[in-house]
Amino acid sequence: MPSTNRIAVIGAGIIGAAVARELLRRYPDARVVLFEKESHVAGHQTGHNSGVVHAGLYYTPGSLKARLCRRGVDLITSFAEEHDVAIDECGKVVVAQNEVERERLDEIYRKATANGVPDVALIGPERLRELEPNVVGEAALHSPHTAIIDYIGLTKALVADFERAGGEVRLSTSVERVRSGNGLVTIITDRDVETFDNAIVCGGLQSDRLARASGAGSDPSIVPFFGQYFVLDHEHADVVNGLIYPVPDPAYPFLGVHVTRRIDGELMIGPNAFLSFAREQYKGFPFNLRDALAIAKDAGFWRFASQNAGAAARELGGVFSMDRFVEGAAKFVPQLSGAKGHRAPRGVRAQAVDRQGKLVDDFVIQRSGGAMFLRNAPSPGATSSMAIAEYLADELAKHADLGPVRAV
Repeated sequence: MPSTNRIAVIGAGIIGAAVARELLRRYPDARVVLFEKESHVAGHQTGHNSGVVHAGLYYTPGSLKARLCRRGVDLITSFAEEHDVAIDECGKVVVAQNEVERERLDEIYRKATANGVPDVALIGPERLRELEPNVVGEAALHSPHTAIIDYIGLTKALVADFERAGGEVRLSTSVERVRSGNGLVTIITDRDVETFDNAIVCGGLQSDRLARASGAGSDPSIVPFFGQYFVLDHEHADVVNGLIYPVPDPAYPFLGVHVTRRIDGELMIGPNAFLSFAREQYKGFPFNLRDALAIAKDAGFWRFASQNAGAAARELGGVFSMDRFVEGAAKFVPQLSGAKGHRAPRGVRAQAVDRQGKLVDDFVIQRSGGAMFLRNAPSPGATSSMAIAEYLADELAKHADLGPVRAV
C-alpha cells in the first residue's frame, strides 16, 4: 500500500466540496480527488435552492441536524466573509395567522432556544409591524440572524480553496459504483477504474442508487420532491425587509411557501413541495421514466402517500397556477396580491423515505467497507455543509489510519 493516503469524494455539491476541502486541510499529505458527473460544480440541489442560511429553529434538539446546523452557520458565515462570498443577515419572521398557529410557534421557540439560536424571540403584531410593515399576522417568531447567501459562489470558493491546497477535481466523470475489498475501495466511473484507501459519497439526488450499487443496502430510498420558485417583478423587491415564513403544518413535513429576499436583491416566492417524477430536471414537466418507475416500485413512498393525500391535494393548486401561488403569499403580505413575475428553475429535494413510509428527518450516514455514504441531507444540508464535512472527517478518522492531523 502506498504511504500517501488516497481518498475519493464523490459529488461536488456544497457538501462534497466542503468534505474534500476539510480532508485536505487536516491531511495535507493525502491525495484527495473530488469526482463530479456534471461539467460544473453545484449543478443540482446546491444551485437550485432558496439561498437561506437556516438558524436552527425547527430541528429536534440533540439531533445531527440541530447540532450541525448551528455549527454550520458559524463556519459558512466566517468562510463567506473571508472569501468575499455574498451573504446578508436579513433576518426572518415565522408568522402565525390564528390561535392554532400561535400555539405551534411556542413549540418552535422551545426548539430554537434549546438549539442555541441566538436572540430568537416571540413577538406580537406591533413588533412585527415595526420589523415588517407590510406583513400581517397575530404573532410571530423573530430570528434576527437568519441570513441569505450565494451558495453557488460558496461552493466555487470551497473548491478553489481545495485546489489551491493540491486537491484534484474531476468534472464530467460519473461514478457508477464503489467496490470495497482487501482494505481498499475501487471507484468505477464511466471513464476508468481507480483504487483508493477510502471514499466518502455525497450523492445527493442519486445517493440511494450509488449506495445500492455499492452494496450499502436499499434503505432509505430517495423520493424527489420538486419546489417551484416565482421571482417577482423588480417593483416588488422592497416590499419586505427579510424572510417571511408561515408556521409549518405538522400534517405535511415541509416548511410551506415563503417570501424570500434573494442575494441579488430580488424577491422570490417559494418553494411549494410536490412529488417529482424526475430527480434532475429543473424546467418543463418533471418526468423521467427511470425515476418515475423507481417511485412506483417504492413501497415506502406508497405508505407515505396514503398518509399525506390531503396535504398533497392542497399543494396541487399552486403547481399549475402561479396566481394561486402568489395569493398564498399575499395572506402574509397583502401588498403582493396580484403581483407578477416569472418562474425560476425549480429545485428538487432529495428526501429519504424509510420502508414504513416515514420521511427520514435527520441526516443519515452509513458505512460499507471502506466507503462512507451520506444517505440523507435535506435542508438544512447546505447551511450545515461545512459542519457535516467536519463530522464525516471525524467519522473517517475513527475507522482509518489517516496519519497525523495538521493543526487548523
